[in-house]
Amino acid sequence: MTAFNIVRFRVKPGHEQRFIAAHRNAPTGFKGFRGGALVRTGEHTFCIIGEWTSFAKLVTARPQMIGLLDSLREHLEDLGGGLGVTDPVSGEMVVKLKASTAAKKKPRGKAKAGNRKKRR
Repeated sequence: MTAFNIVRFRVKPGHEQRFIAAHRNAPTGFKGFRGGALVRTGEHTFCIIGEWTSFAKLVTARPQMIGLLDSLREHLEDLGGGLGVTDPVSGEMVVKLKASTAAKKKPRGKAKAGNRKKRR
């Protein structure tokens, strides 16, 4: 069953671009990792959302994820409240939400020769 992990971070002022670059260049060889997103949630706050083929694959990848976190610690501030530098949660998906029907998009670029309106 599909699983997700979400981790919240607060990045030190002036370290945001290095933190983002580290995620752009992060290894993607985690077994069972389907992909994810790094989301800016505030001026110095971010969260990462990862999708996994199963909760077991997520759990198996935790040591690798901690290794990646270790390489980023210099950029992170303590979140307070005894959390340390991350606030992680994870679990199995229980409901998949469907996207709404997208509005029809107008074609991009030039119209085909037969479809052009003549100007007078």
